[in-house]
Amino acid sequence: MKIEEAIQQKKFESEFQKAHINILFTANWLSQSLGPALEPLNLTWQQFNILRILRGMHPKPASVKLLMERMIDKMSNASRLVEKLKQKGMVERRACPADRRQVEIVLTEKGEEILEVASQRITQMTQETFASLTEEEGQALNGLLDKIRSSC
Repeated sequence: MKIEEAIQQKKFESEFQKAHINILFTANWLSQSLGPALEPLNLTWQQFNILRILRGMHPKPASVKLLMERMIDKMSNASRLVEKLKQKGMVERRACPADRRQVEIVLTEKGEEILEVASQRITQMTQETFASLTEEEGQALNGLLDKIRSSC
């Protein structure tokens, strides 16, 4: 569906304004489409993002500050997300041996198991979502998005 139809707007000030709105709309649409894949696992996409970061750090622990720096959604409250994951038994918090004021976050075995299932669901959803694009179109899209961000 074209962006004009999706938001019921016929005119834009420019193609760049249209692209900007289209990117924002599509990003939100993609975020919302993750819900059905993660909901049965009692995860939000922000929690999934934290788990993925921790898996990438393994076996080293991560600080809340590092998680905030690496998160896709910079507006998320990483401390709150970590606490929710801790309550679910997916992560552990422990004092840093080198600096007792700092807290280290590590993925638990349960967290690894749930992350594996979630990753498979997200991979399948991503393949279905982008099935209409060729590999070359995907590369072009990534190149254009990277170019937009590098100009700021």
